[in-house]
Amino acid sequence: MSLQDDLSTVQRRLDDLSRAVSQLEQHVGGNSVDMRRVRADTDHLREDLALLRQSAPQSGAKPRPEMVTIPDTPYDRTLWSGAEDEGLGSPYGHAP
Repeated sequence: MSLQDDLSTVQRRLDDLSRAVSQLEQHVGGNSVDMRRVRADTDHLREDLALLRQSAPQSGAKPRPEMVTIPDTPYDRTLWSGAEDEGLGSPYGHAP
């Protein structure tokens, strides 16, 4: 399945959940703390799915990562003067 198919399936299931919660509210009543919490959680899921739909890529293609060019020329040795090799300790043989 594509991403859009998966999102549509989740949307349908979330609609089913919302209908089931509405039916449950009719039986239990919507004034209890627990029922209000279930309704709020359902509403949060709906909002989260809407945000996910907005941020999801529209096509099935993966976004192409930005290419970073690394020069073939050697680094300037003065950049590393005074630096220690991490994990190897000091070049003078003394631990810090």
